[in-house]
Amino acid sequence: MKKFAFALLFSASLLQAQEEVKTNTSNVQIGDVLEIGTSKRMDYKHINFPRANFIIKRGGLANYKGLKGDRVVVTAVETEKDGSTKIKIKRKDGGRFFGSHTVVSADINNALAAGELLMN
Repeated sequence: MKKFAFALLFSASLLQAQEEVKTNTSNVQIGDVLEIGTSKRMDYKHINFPRANFIIKRGGLANYKGLKGDRVVVTAVETEKDGSTKIKIKRKDGGRFFGSHTVVSADINNALAAGELLMN
């Protein structure tokens, strides 16, 4: 019985934590400044950066490690049919990502939860 009660409380706390992430993402508006965090893998899963071969074809350098700490500005917010929120971001300093792309898109809910984007 104790194990059942513990499992119930643990699952309730997880649901509460997920709910907090969802309420924070609904406050993202055009013009908000975010920061690019680290990714557990070499590439970012929830920020839609182009693949390395496309970056190189356009004359850029595919250096994903150099993205950490870059500040970005939200330029568009779109809600999809499935309820997810997609945003378009550009660098705050006006530069290009990898020297080749000005704007990229991201799934804000998953990117914030994974730590790929950080709210300031």
